[in-house]
Amino acid sequence: MKGYKTIREPAEDRFVEKKSEFIGRIAPVSAEEEALEFIARVKKENREARHNVFAYVLRNGVTRCSDDGEPQGTGGVPVLGVIQKEGLTDVCLVVTRYFGGILLGGGGLTRAYSHGAALAVAAAKPLNMAPCQVFRCEIEYTLYGKLTFLLPRYGVKTLDSDFGEGVSLTLAVRQELYTPLWEEITELSGGKAALRVLETVFLDEQDVCPS
Repeated sequence: MKGYKTIREPAEDRFVEKKSEFIGRIAPVSAEEEALEFIARVKKENREARHNVFAYVLRNGVTRCSDDGEPQGTGGVPVLGVIQKEGLTDVCLVVTRYFGGILLGGGGLTRAYSHGAALAVAAAKPLNMAPCQVFRCEIEYTLYGKLTFLLPRYGVKTLDSDFGEGVSLTLAVRQELYTPLWEEITELSGGKAALRVLETVFLDEQDVCPS
């Protein structure tokens, strides 16, 4: 399973080209419904705008774009091209145009929408997501100190902990590091640690970075 690149939070930027104002807005989305809601919200907030060109790319393979009334291929495709060039997924990008009265022509529109999209991407904070194995580890109290010393070396993130008769930890580690970590925990505990795989999730790679 491979990781992917998205953005942390919504962002926007704008510029003026021959009296037309272009506003690029980008937002993280995880489903097509979220993308459509974002597009609808931008359109509602910019009722006076001539066009709201958009594109979105989702991890499930769904990819859509629209010229929203601009000449075919001059808006949606350039915006989509910026998203794909940056290798982003699970994002929706809308470039709003307030027409200034001067025609830009097909080439001018393509460059303007590409630039508006690129500005929005540049304003966003990138987020690299890594596939991680979530597992439960049950150990004796006497081994807890040694385990806490070991986990940072693998960039393990503690998701939950329970201290009862023994120590029960729900942990996440990068998928490719699970097997060597499991082997080290087994050796450290003399085979007494109980490990159980729960699920695979995607986490910010900065949160699971080995020290």
